[in-house]
Amino acid sequence: MNDLLIIMKQELLLTLIIFVLLTLKIAKDMDNGAFLNLVNLLLAINFVAGFLGSMEGMLFNEMYHTNSLIILEKNILNLGTLIISLQSWSWLKDHKHVAEFYILLLCTLLGMFFMISAGNLLMFYLGLELSTIPLAAIANFDLAKRKSSEAAMKLIISSAFSSGLLLFGISLVYGSTGTLGFAGIAASYSADPMQLFAFVLLLAGFGFKISAVPFHLWTADVYEGAPVAVTSYLSVISKGAILFVLVPVLYTVFKPIAESWYNMLYLLSVVTIIVGNLFAIRQENFKRFLAFSSIAQVGFILVGITGSSSAGSSAVVYFVLIYIFSNLAAFGVVSFVSATTGREGISDYKGFYKTNPVLSWVLAIGLFSLAGVPPTAGFFGKFFLLLAGAGKGNYILLTIAALNMIISLYYYLRIVKAIFMDSNDHPIEKLSVPVFPKLALYLCLAGIVFTGFVRYVYDYIQSLSIGF
Repeated sequence: MNDLLIIMKQELLLTLIIFVLLTLKIAKDMDNGAFLNLVNLLLAINFVAGFLGSMEGMLFNEMYHTNSLIILEKNILNLGTLIISLQSWSWLKDHKHVAEFYILLLCTLLGMFFMISAGNLLMFYLGLELSTIPLAAIANFDLAKRKSSEAAMKLIISSAFSSGLLLFGISLVYGSTGTLGFAGIAASYSADPMQLFAFVLLLAGFGFKISAVPFHLWTADVYEGAPVAVTSYLSVISKGAILFVLVPVLYTVFKPIAESWYNMLYLLSVVTIIVGNLFAIRQENFKRFLAFSSIAQVGFILVGITGSSSAGSSAVVYFVLIYIFSNLAAFGVVSFVSATTGREGISDYKGFYKTNPVLSWVLAIGLFSLAGVPPTAGFFGKFFLLLAGAGKGNYILLTIAALNMIISLYYYLRIVKAIFMDSNDHPIEKLSVPVFPKLALYLCLAGIVFTGFVRYVYDYIQSLSIGF
């Protein structure tokens, strides 16, 4: 029992917070401001506690397992959730259903934790469903907006379709191997047609969750319609969790067919980068722009995964950490401006620097990091991804990725130009940023600087990834 409490510490802490919030909702009608203060305090305690007293091990006949890398991945997601919560203060302080929002949000995070620790396809699927179904509910949390309801409907339909593909693939894997355990599958998997078809179905399910082309069609509409806080969560936390699962599943469970999935990822990465970049150029809504930007970022991550080495694993974890800081720096500004003024168009940010210089610099630094401009952390993240992809010696893929980095500079710099150089007859007025959103922005900036200039961060992640 003691081992269970320590090994599952992070899941149990989240469950305890959910029960505390549920009890407060039922037993006491709290002011929104006091409730938000309490939630942010609990999330901060949860993040700090994630680093204390951890233990590696397996439970439930190897259905659940954890190690140092998994613990770090969960702590990264905890940090991202805390930042999103701080950023959402301006939007949630006047909302009628704050408690319900956090209960649903933390239920999705709990599902992601179970998914990351899964040692069995059944445990993985249960975690995936727990992390997906509440997301559709909170995507509809702008209750007065029709677009929010449409976003929730599109998310649940696409999620149901991808879950169906996953279940079909899992059933074929079980039928051909006689087991759902990762170790058993790895020992008996081969490149025969049925098992390859099962893997294609599983990869398609993963593709929907990470918005890889051609499984990306739901992304822009859902990102645009959902509240900005939910869009941020979908973009960095949900996507990061799936990537944390995808890497070990490819590198260990499906290692016997590594040559086959390498060719599939090669194709997926190329079309994902190109399509994401080309469509990002055309966008005028900031949330849709960040949606296609995130699709292009997934393409770069897939390039790193093709390296099939511990360098690939550590590069993905390192990039997700940087991506959380960079994307949330941009989303933090967009979230606050949207909650305060209701304006989300890229053209609305023309002349933004004249009225809001601090917010302009935060947004610009976030965009520079997403573009991979040195010396921001995003440059080092993409550098290590391409370096990991170079392990296979496929320089055509690396050349395509590098050329697309140049293309991405255009649409990121287009926004920076609008912020600092373009004029606007009706600019966004000067905004006063409350304490919590301001703290979130400072955390993002500190993260961009710290992860970019301190090589120890990458070296530490790489030391935890040696087992792959």
